Amino acid sequence: MAKVAVLGTGLLGAGFVENLLSKGNSVVVWNRSADKLGPLVAKGAVAAASPAEAVSGVDRVHIVLAEDSAVDSVLDAARPGFAADALILDHSTNRPDRVAARYADLRAQGLRYLHAPVFMGPANAREGSGLMLLAGPADEAAALEPILATMTGKVWHVGERPDLAAAHKLFGNGFLIATTGLMGDLLSMGGAMGLAPNEVLALFDVFKPGNGIQFFGGRAAKKGVGPASFELNMARKDVRLMLEMAGGPQDLVVLPGVAAAMDQAIAEGHGAADFAVYAWPRGRKS
Repeated sequence: MAKVAVLGTGLLGAGFVENLLSKGNSVVVWNRSADKLGPLVAKGAVAAASPAEAVSGVDRVHIVLAEDSAVDSVLDAARPGFAADALILDHSTNRPDRVAARYADLRAQGLRYLHAPVFMGPANAREGSGLMLLAGPADEAAALEPILATMTGKVWHVGERPDLAAAHKLFGNGFLIATTGLMGDLLSMGGAMGLAPNEVLALFDVFKPGNGIQFFGGRAAKKGVGPASFELNMARKDVRLMLEMAGGPQDLVVLPGVAAAMDQAIAEGHGAADFAVYAWPRGRKS
């Protein structure tokens, strides 16, 4: 089995460590807050005093940190310990341009850095389920996929562009965050009518909007061009009814922004276009 280093043992990183140990790997761990290492050491991990010590002599390094600044700081501290051709897998959620710059910098030094963010919670990390994205050279991805598959339910090689996995991770998180905010708006609308949350959410037992994600994404990509099956003016009327149903915008998170974006598109003369024209201002200006 492999000797692996994990830098960053928060909830997700600790889950990865437990998974790796359960597969018989030798795991060296480092965390800025060393008190988090005790439970992992008790399960068989070896604690390192520094990032450089952690990465010395290992087959690969997994980085699970908060964001770019932490990744860069820990990589700088680890550099003296890296082997000449060290394999570094960064699972942190990062900004795409900084991932691209980091990739170029580390590759120039002979270090095989790849960005591999995940859609997982701690339980997924422990049990090896969820989705891991991977960006980088196709041959490296093909060699790594069987290894990484032991850490996740699915590995998706998004392409060779090094910043592409970072972009897709933010696309996905954007969808999850915005959808959660929208669900809060719907619950507020229902609450204004005296409906309990379960009564509001009952709609989605029979109405499955998730099946239409690609369809609505395609409509947004068309920038409202083509025959309108639902005109923007009519959609804006419905949003007005939603705001009125809730008793005003003060307790809503997403829909007031939608209303403002629709008003802007209507002011630009798009009221008779397909309602999706409101959703991508940059697209309709290009």
